[in-house]
Amino acid sequence: MPYPAPLEALIEQLRVLPGVGRRSAQRMAFQLLERDRPQAQALAEGLLNALEKISNCEQCQTLTEETVCEICSDPGRDSTALCIVASPTDQWALEATGTYRGRYFVLHGQLSPIDGVTPEDLAIPALVERLQHHPVEEVIVATNATVEGEATAHYLAEALRPLGVRVTRLAQGVPLGGELELVDGGTLGRAFAGRTAL
Repeated sequence: MPYPAPLEALIEQLRVLPGVGRRSAQRMAFQLLERDRPQAQALAEGLLNALEKISNCEQCQTLTEETVCEICSDPGRDSTALCIVASPTDQWALEATGTYRGRYFVLHGQLSPIDGVTPEDLAIPALVERLQHHPVEEVIVATNATVEGEATAHYLAEALRPLGVRVTRLAQGVPLGGELELVDGGTLGRAFAGRTAL
């Protein structure tokens, strides 16, 4: 027996979330409609509220309630360094460390030809324009240590070369507290290549 059309539409909408397949989406939909209608209403209102009030910062492209986010409008931040991240969640993870006091720029993705993500799909033109109008001394590329992240980092290095800005990449290697015997070969190789003097 087919589901009613509104239920089927809800299931399909829930499937757009990362890691949610059809079965999980069905369980979520039934949970919300059968057992927790007040929570379903609150979820719908929260989503609509966020859609209405959250947009991209005009300067760094992160998610914000304001035209310019709190970090970009903070005069105490180091304006000579710009850290490039793939997503706002990456930015917030770096910010939570409390070690970086510069500014950010969010690409909203990473290059992935297999998934059809090209440079035109990312905020790279806005990044180049920002750097042309607000030059910095260093651009720190903080994309993931994946094939997509590496491809994005190399593309950015080439795209920014004509601007004469110093482009660096986050160090990668053995994690703090990690035991060498448990670290994979690729990570150990990067650790050797990126070693520094004591």
